[in-house]
Amino acid sequence: MRFLETALARLVLATPSFAPFYARVLDVAVPRLRRTAVLNLKRAGFADASEITDGVFRSIGRLIQTFARFPSLNPKTIHELIRYEGLENFTNAIARGKGVLVATAHLGNWELSAFAHAWMTGPMNIVVRPLDNPKIDALIEQRRAMSGNNIISKREAARGILRALQHGEAVGILIDQNTTPEEGVFIDFFGIKACAGTAFVKFAHRTAAAVVPGFALWEQGERRYVLRFYPEIEITGDVQADTQRVHSALEAVIRKYPDQWLWIHRRWKTRPPGEPAIY
Repeated sequence: MRFLETALARLVLATPSFAPFYARVLDVAVPRLRRTAVLNLKRAGFADASEITDGVFRSIGRLIQTFARFPSLNPKTIHELIRYEGLENFTNAIARGKGVLVATAHLGNWELSAFAHAWMTGPMNIVVRPLDNPKIDALIEQRRAMSGNNIISKREAARGILRALQHGEAVGILIDQNTTPEEGVFIDFFGIKACAGTAFVKFAHRTAAAVVPGFALWEQGERRYVLRFYPEIEITGDVQADTQRVHSALEAVIRKYPDQWLWIHRRWKTRPPGEPAIY
């Protein structure tokens, strides 16, 4: 099975022009993904859930296509795919020398954001969860590091994150995934209680690192992505309030680009005690 998975992954990465088709196949072949997205969107108060879900799969197609193109890109051509907005929010924060925690998410093109930033400004550290198939994982990691970024495995994340911040470096972390009550707190996310990890804000408070949200968002009119860095988020040391503040900032951006967030994820799987399961 892993051999077939690896062969399929190599085929997808070798044929970037077919990426939109692969995304449509994923939609049809795994119907639970669309069901999850529509359910999430309706619970979050979106009336046009089906149309937004169509956009989600188009966004996935763009992500696959761009990721497949990584080996053919270089510092001179990367600007054809992406430009900056709000870069000063990042550069002002990194200049303080305490490091920067980039609060990002499965929104827009999270793979391209770090990849392009390495060439356009400078390499950073990115925290990733290793894939179950080691051969696919090696293939993906090799591409992620092509522009000079350092990969920090989620299995050893604490040590790598602290080391990077102590050296005044930037670390990109995906903050939008469901977690367990042991690792997080319940916050309000689209009007629904969601369990969010607290390690992110604890790292920020412990190290005095700046927290700057950043996302590569597709602009249809330009036919390219815009890597937007938003104003720094204050971290007070109140874990509950800080986690809520970071996720409220994320929610505000998702509301502007709802069809670019990964609604197919069972984000609200962990429920507060006594609440029934959603999925």
